[in-house]
Amino acid sequence: MIKSSNLVKKFENKTIISNLNLTIKTGSIFGIIGSNGAGKSTFFRMATGILKPDSGSIQINNKDVFDNIEIKKDIFYISDEQFFFRNSNITTIKNYYKTVYKDFDLNKFNELIKIFNLNEKQKIKTFSKGMKKQVSIICGLCSKASHLFCDETFDGVDPVIKQAVKTLFAQEVAERNLTITIASHNLRELEDICDNIGIMHKGNLILSKDLDDLKLNIYRLQVIFNENTDLSLLNKLDIIKREERGSLNLFVIKGNKDEICEFFKFLNPIFFELLPLSLEEIFIVEMEEIGYDIKSLII
Repeated sequence: MIKSSNLVKKFENKTIISNLNLTIKTGSIFGIIGSNGAGKSTFFRMATGILKPDSGSIQINNKDVFDNIEIKKDIFYISDEQFFFRNSNITTIKNYYKTVYKDFDLNKFNELIKIFNLNEKQKIKTFSKGMKKQVSIICGLCSKASHLFCDETFDGVDPVIKQAVKTLFAQEVAERNLTITIASHNLRELEDICDNIGIMHKGNLILSKDLDDLKLNIYRLQVIFNENTDLSLLNKLDIIKREERGSLNLFVIKGNKDEICEFFKFLNPIFFELLPLSLEEIFIVEMEEIGYDIKSLII
């Protein structure tokens, strides 16, 4: 388990992380969303022991990360900007990581290099940004570290490779209880893989939700009522948003799906349709409820 408590980090009297409290369960994929400057990368550098908190704590399995060699042996960090040894190729990087991580899986590494069609002898400096990300992802998975931190990992990766990586992530979580934390400025990148999503803004976590719970209790409806329908009955519903377009009524409603359907069946409308919301739409509703404009916080 990863846990930060009242975490604070400042640079030149500017607060980057402000009393951040966050818990990430073992064996889950946690997505952190936020615009550039929200504090995602700084949080990752503290979570991986690169930066020391000014106050508060960041722990993995109840142990402080900074200056803890044993904990760091079980962490792999894929930064936003990829850095490799000068003039190195994939073989060089493979040989380096197998000395750092005692359980480094050489067989899996060689298999993934072939699957991703990467030339092991080619200089990495000649690779595209997406190809460099692929090398880091392969190294991270083969390190057998139990905590993988991915900062904008899908940036520059083409859609086919992106889907392959997501599949690999899901397999690793299921097979060996890997914990993956992914930072992104794009909510749509993460909605089909994460168990939980948190939104950071100005160095703090302003919203954190379990996606399964989130998707189960909020719905969009399209309804055309009969002229004699008693619309005052709608007050019994938890209506988040209502819009009228001529005779068509558009609702966003929180509640139990079966109960909502039964309620509108009782009203006997001319037309009724219940539609799923995208994760982005759900978060927009959630953020508006607590007074934030999500569109100004993420891209």
